[in-house]
Formats: sequence, C-alpha cells, structure tokens
Amino acid sequence: VQLIESGGGSVQVGDSLRLSCAASGGGDRAYTMAWFRRPPGKEYEFLAGTTWSGGATLYSDSAKGRFTVSRDSAKGMLYLQMNSLRPEDTAVYYCTAERKNPFLHNAYTNHDEWKYWGQGTQVTVSS
Repeated sequence: VQLIESGGGSVQVGDSLRLSCAASGGGDRAYTMAWFRRPPGKEYEFLAGTTWSGGATLYSDSAKGRFTVSRDSAKGMLYLQMNSLRPEDTAVYYCTAERKNPFLHNAYTNHDEWKYWGQGTQVTVSS
C-alpha cells in the first residue's frame, strides 16, 4: 500500500486545514486507516482513524471536537479536517494503514501497530 499525504501548510491560529491521503496498491482497500502526527522533538501521536467501511471511527482526546476524519474507500482517499488550529498542532502529519485492524485491541495508538506510512505533510500554526 502506498500512501501520499497532501494539504499541509503554514496557517494562523484559528485557521482550518484539510489534509488528504491518497492510497494505492492495496487491492481491495479493506484496511483500517488513521492519522498520526509527530511534533518537533516528540513522539508519534494517534489522532483519528476509521475502518475501511467507515463503520468504526476513533479519535484521540486532543483531536476530538476539532478534527474530523473521513474516508472515501471507493476512491482510496482518507481526509482529516482540522479546525481552530493552535500552535501546539504544529507537527508532521502522517497517514497510515493496516490490514489487521488495530482498533480490535487497545494498542492502536501505538505507531508500531501500523504497517504502511506516507511520507508526511508539515503543518505549521503561527500565533
């Protein structure tokens, strides 16, 4: 599975951004997908994810209420709508995918549980 993120950039506090992730090479596309981010000097942080059908969607506490994940499996696309951005949202944002559905156990927030990763897209929020 190849993943390519886009939509990052430099914005001001309170602005919105929509990240996109294009997935290819996954055959039937029956894999769970998620967004992580990695702030400068910090570890990977799970933000949100959804199963291939969209039947199950999970958010981290930091993403809940401001970020919305959505998926168009027919097109092989994953999105992350981010609103009311803050300086602490500054990070490289990654799209991930995994066939074994990490949501079935509590380790889904661990980046090691996800096999396929995009190259990342930088989001910088300035005050």
